[in-house]
Amino acid sequence: MMQLANIVKEIKSWAKCLVFAMVFSLLLTQFIIVNAKVPTGSMQDSIMPNDRVVASRLSYLRSEPERFDIVVFRSPDSRKLYVKRVIGLPGETVKIEAGRVFINDDPTPLHDSFVPTEPFEEYFEPVTVPEGSFYVLGDNRNYSSDSRTWNNMFVPGDDILGRVVFRYFPNISLF
Repeated sequence: MMQLANIVKEIKSWAKCLVFAMVFSLLLTQFIIVNAKVPTGSMQDSIMPNDRVVASRLSYLRSEPERFDIVVFRSPDSRKLYVKRVIGLPGETVKIEAGRVFINDDPTPLHDSFVPTEPFEEYFEPVTVPEGSFYVLGDNRNYSSDSRTWNNMFVPGDDILGRVVFRYFPNISLF
């Protein structure tokens, strides 16, 4: 009889630990972090295909995304999670000429040394980013589905889930 009581006590102890772990995990992923897998090479060389990243949901509680932040968001077209780099901020005009990005008629293109290859000779008409939204591009511009190609080209700020803070698989690196 004493043996059965010890077994029940042990099961209850394990059950409490499992419930605590599940509740903690749920709270962590719903309010603190976003876990995402990058299945394509659209962010190469910053983030490689099949890398896993963690984004902080707390990053933008008191501030807005800044240019060049790498963010996790829900695609305006498909609602799937995407990871891209913020390029155009609310109210700015973004223009792409010969693969170079220009902001607000500045004659100097953005300094985007993170782009791994020479971009294709693309030309996109100037677009003005609506208030509360952002224009995002993949680092591997030649092979990225992003604001240039989506039906709804601007990412509403409310759809940005967090700023990528580190990659944890296959190697750990901070952003």
